[in-house]
Amino acid sequence: MRILFVCLGNICRSPTAEAVFRHVLARVETDLKIEVDSAGIGSWHIGEPPDERAQAAARRRGFDMSALRARQIVREDFERFDLILAMDRENLAELRERSPQQYRERVRLFLEYAPDVGEEDVPDPYYGGEAGFEAVLDLTEQAVRGLLDHLTRTFVDSLSPNPRRPG
Repeated sequence: MRILFVCLGNICRSPTAEAVFRHVLARVETDLKIEVDSAGIGSWHIGEPPDERAQAAARRRGFDMSALRARQIVREDFERFDLILAMDRENLAELRERSPQQYRERVRLFLEYAPDVGEEDVPDPYYGGEAGFEAVLDLTEQAVRGLLDHLTRTFVDSLSPNPRRPG
């Protein structure tokens, strides 16, 4: 399983999601073999580390994103990744437009995995203050838990001789 998190510039939201998901995967006993990456819609920050404010907020919660570097999504990503998670509806629309038709079903909103938060978009904290980065982490932690639960259920069901069927 390969998962790609995508935001606008790949320096705030998507690297946060990548770092949190990697951290949770490393801490949870799971047989899931998952490759995780992040990318941006735009090319403005290619090769740059995540925004220092995002890194500081992540460090306060025990997440390290210092080794990550921004990159732009490329056409091959649509084939390579099984799930491409957009941080907001604008990213989602752009990704679906860029995606070859046969891979569009792989592109989804990240917060679909946190339906209880009552939001569809992870807000872009770039032009705001510290509270915006904390809010991104709050939403990300909830969506990561939901995503991991979904993947675990899907993985277990696919191995079961009598997989659960929708009632």
